[in-house]
Amino acid sequence: MSNILLTQYQGMFIGPVAKILGYLMEGIFYVLDLINVHNSGLAIILFTVVIYFCMTPLTYKQQKFSKLQSKMNPEIQAIQAKYKNKKDNDSMMAMNQETQAIYAKYGVSPSGSCVQLLIQMPILLALYRVIYAIPAYVASVKEVFFPFVDKLIAQSGSADFIKNFANAGMYAKQFENENFIGGVTSFVQNTYIDVLNRASTADWLSLKTQYPSLSADVDMTLSALDKYNNFLGLNIANSPSFIIKDAFSNGSFLLVIGAVLIPVLAAATQWINTKLMPTQASSGNAQADQMANQMKVMNTMMPLMSAFFCFTLPAGMGIYWIAGAVIRSIQQVILNKHIDKLDFEEIIEKNKEKAAKKMEKNKIKTEKMQQYANINTKNINVNKTSGISEEEREAALKRANEYYSKNAKPGSMAAKAGMVREYNEKNSKK
Repeated sequence: MSNILLTQYQGMFIGPVAKILGYLMEGIFYVLDLINVHNSGLAIILFTVVIYFCMTPLTYKQQKFSKLQSKMNPEIQAIQAKYKNKKDNDSMMAMNQETQAIYAKYGVSPSGSCVQLLIQMPILLALYRVIYAIPAYVASVKEVFFPFVDKLIAQSGSADFIKNFANAGMYAKQFENENFIGGVTSFVQNTYIDVLNRASTADWLSLKTQYPSLSADVDMTLSALDKYNNFLGLNIANSPSFIIKDAFSNGSFLLVIGAVLIPVLAAATQWINTKLMPTQASSGNAQADQMANQMKVMNTMMPLMSAFFCFTLPAGMGIYWIAGAVIRSIQQVILNKHIDKLDFEEIIEKNKEKAAKKMEKNKIKTEKMQQYANINTKNINVNKTSGISEEEREAALKRANEYYSKNAKPGSMAAKAGMVREYNEKNSKK
């Protein structure tokens, strides 16, 4: 029961991030257990708050870039207009150099906020993976499934039976895995838990019908899971669509209201979040403007998509979706107020100074590279009249090699110096 690795997401990039976030989720559950609060819904909210709080610096940089970009767009547009009808190579190179100078002046990169987005994306995807499979990352939740899982595994045909559960299809490959077929205990247990974790109340009740001898174990396990899954009266393991259907059949109309609120709140908070996001002014660049228009369409569609997903997915995902949108909205309001107070003229002046210092540093570095590139080993003669000993020659070459190795980048002056050095070494041996 201690091996919970097999049910964790094993993707090359997202998997390790999900594992780290899994430790955070387990820590939150541990703290809640200490104060005798066993609630997955609350844990998901706290988990989401911590993650978005940690990503605040990235979000801030992203918003700051957007503000700087809106200020430099007129200069970029002027350069584009200047070379509008010039397609020759020299003109294109000149336009590129002038554009790069503008980016340096404002202290931003042409890739802009892409770096921040690339960092955030794996975190957000991993966060989803952890929430979707909490027992895989939280040992205390996984333990709730025992000893029922072992008893269910011992029942003849139980694997084939749970394969027919509504959400079991996503785990089909696990049933076909050689570890499952070979009866590796930990793998089989994890596969059963994966399916049971996504099972609806109807699926659980069908187990009582199929295996009457396990009725007491099913009730005991469901009772223990309810401590974690009950959030404001809703079972967050069930989807709002299932909750509404089940509530109508049982006459529990209050549950219908709660289930409807999840997709509605998800859409509303997502809409508010998109409205608070800073809008990008027209850049004059057709491709950039097209992307901006696509983003506007996406912002319109996102609330509707949120409502649909949160209606069909387990309610726990809806809680995460709502919590995330609320946190982002609060975060955005605070950041907008802070960014509006910034003196961007002062920031631009500081960026100019940094750019000038960087250019000077690169100039000095280039001059040093040129000096090493001019070293001609062919003229370093080891004879009595040269005055240069073999040891001195080797020391000079070693210094050049060390500098080259430390600083060379593909296509840089250092790389060219290295090519000259190699050429000269070959000729000196002839």
